[in-house]
Amino acid sequence: MNKIIFIIGATLSIFFFKAKAQDKTVVTLPEIRITSMSTVNMDVANAFRRTFPGAQQLQWYKYDKDYIAKFILKDMDHNALFRKNGVMIYDISYGYEKNMPSNVRDLVLKSYDNYKIIRSINIKAHGRDIWMVKMEGMKKYLMVRVEDMEMEEVEEFNKADVGA
Repeated sequence: MNKIIFIIGATLSIFFFKAKAQDKTVVTLPEIRITSMSTVNMDVANAFRRTFPGAQQLQWYKYDKDYIAKFILKDMDHNALFRKNGVMIYDISYGYEKNMPSNVRDLVLKSYDNYKIIRSINIKAHGRDIWMVKMEGMKKYLMVRVEDMEMEEVEEFNKADVGA
């Protein structure tokens, strides 16, 4: 059903852009990737089981020629991308302060002692292990990136000033 609605929407978009193109304007549409529930081959299934023993609520999705595994492991939501030969490209996991390694958590809290960690995201790709940490302070939201025990502030948002 969702695929049919998507195809109808894409067709209407193409029709709309063709109608606009009569004034000699060329419009290039972005590449469309359809993600659907899928089963995987044995190479991918075996690689997944070796990499993530104990994973729960596993769902596979086809993504172009690759496969995305969505699952829960150690109280964290994971999205892992695998090639059809079983090679894992990345694993992104979403958690909270309790899911962070203590050395990363201590480094962040030592530098931002007036902030509370509200979300943590761990990205493992190409041999790298990166933690993105979202924090809340009295007047700001921050996001810091920690890799190899080096920390960098990557985003800062002021909170709305309500009432005055």
